[in-house]
Amino acid sequence: MSEELLRSLFPFSALESAGQGHNLPERQVWQVSRLLSEINYLLDGAFHYIWIEGEVSNFKRASSGHIYFTLKDNYAQIRAVMFRSQAASSSSGIQDGQHVTCLARLNVYSGRGDLQLVLESIERKGEGALMLALEAVKARLAKEGLFSEGRKRPLPLIPERVFVITSPTGAAIQDFIRTARGRFKGARIIICPVKVQGEGASEEIIAALRMISKVVGDGDVIVLTRGGGSIEDLWAFNSEDLAWEISRAPVPVVSAVGHEIDFTIADLVADYRAATPTAAAQAIFPSQNVLLRRLEGLRQDLLRAALNRIRFEKKGVQMLAYRLKDPRHALRERQLRYDNLFGRLEGALNGYKRRCRVLSAQMEAISLRCVRAGSLYIERKRTALSGVVGRLEAASPLSILSRGYSIVYKGLGDEVVRDAEKVKAGERLVIIPRNGAILCEALSVAKDRYVFKKTDQANQV
Repeated sequence: MSEELLRSLFPFSALESAGQGHNLPERQVWQVSRLLSEINYLLDGAFHYIWIEGEVSNFKRASSGHIYFTLKDNYAQIRAVMFRSQAASSSSGIQDGQHVTCLARLNVYSGRGDLQLVLESIERKGEGALMLALEAVKARLAKEGLFSEGRKRPLPLIPERVFVITSPTGAAIQDFIRTARGRFKGARIIICPVKVQGEGASEEIIAALRMISKVVGDGDVIVLTRGGGSIEDLWAFNSEDLAWEISRAPVPVVSAVGHEIDFTIADLVADYRAATPTAAAQAIFPSQNVLLRRLEGLRQDLLRAALNRIRFEKKGVQMLAYRLKDPRHALRERQLRYDNLFGRLEGALNGYKRRCRVLSAQMEAISLRCVRAGSLYIERKRTALSGVVGRLEAASPLSILSRGYSIVYKGLGDEVVRDAEKVKAGERLVIIPRNGAILCEALSVAKDRYVFKKTDQANQV
């Protein structure tokens, strides 16, 4: 602060007197607004417009169109604001983690007494180190499939227990519990206190998650939650080790880290991402009033279905009762039917007996005919056989021999002589008449069977 400002605020004589222990003179009392106005005047005169660079953090765009964020480097940070008229043309694409160069003037915001930058323009210089590291982790985990929708599990309709990993003193757990109790009075919430930012926070969250994974069962849910903040405040939830631990959890995991515009690695890996702790409670716990209304609707549906079924069955009973007659009538009908059937059976039996007698007579007649037919058949066969025997006897060689014929063999019966030309004079012959055999020798051979008869007659003359 300049000497002129000090002297305007505190008269030099008063300062000297105070330093020497003397009584203070009459004091000049300043209003806070006037003091800040004077400071702004001095800042405008000393700095006017400056160029400043740093990394964007806690970026927010108000409904009015103004944007607010923190500009920081490795050692310090300062608030920054850009009004709607300038933000409309130069803030496109600005987000947390980007390194920017800004044209700004210094200003003290009188509403809070904070030193801030009033920006005229923003130029993106590049992404900050944290954002680069975050994108690298996201790329690796996406390649491993941890962000895939196919591996994410649905939340149970009514959870058995909800394990909340968060800071026990933060506003997030209070919002979560208040919303959960308001929606479902029987909610069983187990708080697992951990650090949610700063050194060692991710390790505590991972240890709590591992411990819970050993005791959870079907119907349980795990919640990671905390309030909003800068990318540094939420950095514990961007841990790659935490992402793998969430993916190995045996039950669904809900991530409700920061505000609606905040996104972390935990949000992308979790089975369900809620914009806020309040939204997480609304997603996990069904509204008790809604459930009661649904149950009442189901009860009404069940009652209507039961009444409809009763009416349907009643009509069926009435129809059966109408069809059901007096058992005595049924017995009389059965008796009449029995008598009718018995009469028909008796008539059928009598007809069967008559038919059997007719068939017996027919069988007897057929039997006699078969006997006579057999005798006639045998006689005809005997006559035919006699004819065949007669023809065989007539054709028999023995019968021929009995009529005076003989069989002539050459030599000793080796060959039958059928032609005289095949016999030579002096050749021995065997003659077989009806009885016995004659051995002789051929004196001569002639083609004409009557040669020897004519010769003999000539010799007799």
